[in-house]
Amino acid sequence: MAYYRSLGEVPPTRHTQHRDPQGRLYYEELMGEEGFSSDSSLLYHRGVPSAIVGSEVWELPDQVRVPNHPLKPRHLRLHELETGTDAVEDRRLVLGNGDVRIAYVTTGVDASALYRNAIGDECVFVEAGSGVVETVFGVLAYRAGDYVVVPRATTHRWVPAEPSRLYCIEANSHIAPPKRYLSRYGQLLEHAPYCERDLHGPVDVHLVDDATAASEVEVLVKHRTSGGVVGTRLTYATHPFDVVGWDGCLYPYTFNIDDYMPITGKVHQPPPVHQVFEGWNFVICNFLPRKVDYHPLAVPVPYYHSNVDSDEVMFYVAGDYEARKGSGIGLGSISLHPGGHAHGPQPSSIEASLGAERFEESAVMVDTFAPLELGEGGLVVEDPDYAWSWARGLDH
Repeated sequence: MAYYRSLGEVPPTRHTQHRDPQGRLYYEELMGEEGFSSDSSLLYHRGVPSAIVGSEVWELPDQVRVPNHPLKPRHLRLHELETGTDAVEDRRLVLGNGDVRIAYVTTGVDASALYRNAIGDECVFVEAGSGVVETVFGVLAYRAGDYVVVPRATTHRWVPAEPSRLYCIEANSHIAPPKRYLSRYGQLLEHAPYCERDLHGPVDVHLVDDATAASEVEVLVKHRTSGGVVGTRLTYATHPFDVVGWDGCLYPYTFNIDDYMPITGKVHQPPPVHQVFEGWNFVICNFLPRKVDYHPLAVPVPYYHSNVDSDEVMFYVAGDYEARKGSGIGLGSISLHPGGHAHGPQPSSIEASLGAERFEESAVMVDTFAPLELGEGGLVVEDPDYAWSWARGLDH
């Protein structure tokens, strides 16, 4: 997100000496994307950010994925998924492929481990709960309905104020607003469904006390090998929350779905009008309370469609999703509609939607351009009857 910010103490000129009141040099770190060719920020540390004193294996939760074979649509009931309470270590893999993984966790109120995802950006949707995310850039407050976007390799930890339900979208790439909503210089355009004032970054630097800063600390790092996703426990000589200042265009931020402006039309609009973010080989959309189609003969629920290039994942967050009435889907459900299967509304919902002027529903959608596989978390909460729900009640 090319939107400049500066917090704390930074020198007037980059890559020059920056010292504390006692004359000690701060250590400058460039955190940048795409090999010095894209967005970056400069951070100024009290300690040496490279100083590690230990490296051990972090055994991740089960990352095995099972192909969706034989092919069928799936319904996964996430509210039935039992997890531990750590926002990082207890995530359970629900769906994934080589581009993106979707995990779910219900937290307690204890702070998570310090964590860094070195594979890609994370976009965590807060289904319920509130708290803060402490990062090397500062603190982000979060609440229900927030997307928390954390750039790749940002050291952070979750500190819930109350138990929180987190829907974790972990990319193998960067996550950003759709290019069609951005000017050539990176500003969100007038036709975009949100703008920069809706994005909330840290408001101050976050420094631990001197004693904590000087002590060794463990950071969990998720990274890749040729065999897939793995984890390492790195022990640092000093605490990473020692940044006295930073500036640049790369940093974590939150965006709440209440600030999204749905785009509607005279007839039913296709899913891309609901897009909020994109990554490599996937997009994120949100379907929110809105006025619906105003043509006198409009059919407000979606038409049947074959997304021949995509798998579609819908996470049902609030309200009553009109197109899925009669399917067994409820709040906390995921539907997976794979490429190769024509999907759309339950037959009974089509007539029922006619004349509707407004939908009261909230859902988060991820469309992928490579097939999704099921993680162990998804398999244990699957509704085995969902695939046949379109045929219920039909005359044969």
